[in-house]
Amino acid sequence: MKRFLCLLTGLGLLVPSSAEESEEIIILDALGVKNLGIETAVAEESDFSHSVFALGRIEAAPGASGVVSSRIAGRLVDLKVAPGDTVAAGSEVARVESRQPGDPPPVISLRAPLGGMVMEVKIRPGEAVEPDRALLEITDLSVVHAVAMVPQLQAAGLAVGNKAEIRVDAHAGDSLEGTLLRFGTTADRADGTIAAVFRLDNPDERLRPGMRVRFSIVTGTREEVLSVPREALQGTGASRYVFVKHFDLPNAFVKAPVEVGERNERAVEILSGIFPADEVVTRGAYALSFAGAGNVSLKEAMDAAHGHAHNEDGSEIGEEGYGHGHEHGETDHEHDTDHEHEHEHHDHEDPGHGVPGYGDHFTISPSTLVLGSVSLLLFVLLIASLRRNRKLRAAGEG
Repeated sequence: MKRFLCLLTGLGLLVPSSAEESEEIIILDALGVKNLGIETAVAEESDFSHSVFALGRIEAAPGASGVVSSRIAGRLVDLKVAPGDTVAAGSEVARVESRQPGDPPPVISLRAPLGGMVMEVKIRPGEAVEPDRALLEITDLSVVHAVAMVPQLQAAGLAVGNKAEIRVDAHAGDSLEGTLLRFGTTADRADGTIAAVFRLDNPDERLRPGMRVRFSIVTGTREEVLSVPREALQGTGASRYVFVKHFDLPNAFVKAPVEVGERNERAVEILSGIFPADEVVTRGAYALSFAGAGNVSLKEAMDAAHGHAHNEDGSEIGEEGYGHGHEHGETDHEHDTDHEHEHEHHDHEDPGHGVPGYGDHFTISPSTLVLGSVSLLLFVLLIASLRRNRKLRAAGEG
């Protein structure tokens, strides 16, 4: 059965159209499109990277750290740096007054053994200094290592030189490219992972040891793979779908069940359900999925998608105009790969158009839309009246 959801006056209704087809079309007015913030992207066949995903952390490169200590015993009389300061190799960082006799006692200068960032200061002015005591730690952060903990089975498919897209949580998911240098010498017996060490240039020293990072390690590439942006994919488990912009009706979107394949950091492979050049909804797809849930108004769709109340026309409460300024992307609506299942796909006739099953052209005149809207409104009022009578009858029997 083909169904239409009309969001024209804030009232969302699914309209039966035909018993032979199973398709859901959501029709919005211009205001609905604006308030949902609808944006689309073209499904295209292109190179698709195979990726291994992992979590890890930033570490200093071996040999990139050094300590400052004194050759003589004495007392710290001057400290010239603080944690986070950047120093040049050979620059003075502290001064120590010797215990050897003298008037005044001899004072020696302590200098940085290498250029880098002061990571730790372990002494305060006035404290005693011993020759075997580390007073400061300095690390060169111009190049750091990103260490990914990769399951052993997946590590078997990696090789030195593989590239990885590395995202840093502390910097809003900024994406960097790293190169695999080597693997760890031993595997973690508890979780069965092995360390994969990647080199990262860090000229501005924004990356600090201990920061959490996420890896998308490229293991291979296939050509001519049909894919869509990750944010276009909706649903869970066995009910995966995308919204495709209708090729004929304005402001209309077809809910198209899809079968998905692999995914990487940016895109999801589509095995069946749509065709190249189809326009799929990216921004606004999450809210649109609520709008297509049945007798749901535009307000209810916006409330469910954004988690707070909106005006009846879907706009933000208390705002001028109608823009809502929200965006539901990957961070708002991401489904873990653990929940990936293949979706049952129904083949349709008319393979010449973007979504199977909606290739039959049709047009709707304004008078038909008005008549249909009025009829449906009467139908909704009738259902509401029946429900009210049922409740009154139940109350009377009680």
